[in-house]
Amino acid sequence: MAIRHVGRQDYDELTALAQASAEMLRRWLGVRENTKEAFASYIKRYEQRTHEGFVICLRSTGAIVGGVNINNIVRGSLQTGTLGYTAYASTTGYGYMTEGLRLVIQHAFGELELHRLEANVQPDNTSSLNLIKRLGFQREGYSTAFQFINGAWRDHERWAITAEMAARAEQPANRDQPH
Repeated sequence: MAIRHVGRQDYDELTALAQASAEMLRRWLGVRENTKEAFASYIKRYEQRTHEGFVICLRSTGAIVGGVNINNIVRGSLQTGTLGYTAYASTTGYGYMTEGLRLVIQHAFGELELHRLEANVQPDNTSSLNLIKRLGFQREGYSTAFQFINGAWRDHERWAITAEMAARAEQPANRDQPH
């Protein structure tokens, strides 16, 4: 797996993936515009220091298999951001999102020098909840009527990980210990 910043050149591939995955994603993300204008606005958001946008790609072919955003980056004494991520119907079930998100988390706590990442997930989105649990996120709370999706305010569970928690999650088990 590899990650890279999303760019204008990704419009055709991301549009095709989004259209093929529309039914799978509609419940969680709502209906999205796939116009060139909407995509240009999406890309423009990442010109700001408060947002980072990535695609997760297969190292062997460069094909896009997922997307990750770090939104609402706050500097100063907080050093935090909020994760948003998207899997696609044709690439789910292969572990791509786990590996790709792990790379984004390493980038966030390394090069971006963030200290904390938060993810907000609808309570019945078990695939997404399982993903962030695998990555070491801890549940912090419940946000009632958190985000407006598909014509209604949706509740979300609030999960977070800090740089220290991520470092502990990456530590290999001590193989010198007797079993």
